[in-house]
Amino acid sequence: MLELIEVSRRYGDVVALEGLSLCVPKGRMVGFVGPNGAGKTTVMRIVLGLQEPDNGDVL
Repeated sequence: MLELIEVSRRYGDVVALEGLSLCVPKGRMVGFVGPNGAGKTTVMRIVLGLQEPDNGDVL
């Protein structure tokens, strides 16, 4: 299972993520869809441990 709880990330004055919560049950696949600058890459970097969130938890 993958769970993100109120995850936030900023780069200076730019808010990349704000209060993202997401739960993906074991055995499920999900995809991220959104425009450029929506935070998709930032979420994946945080999930993979390449970046730390400013706030929130990743389980």
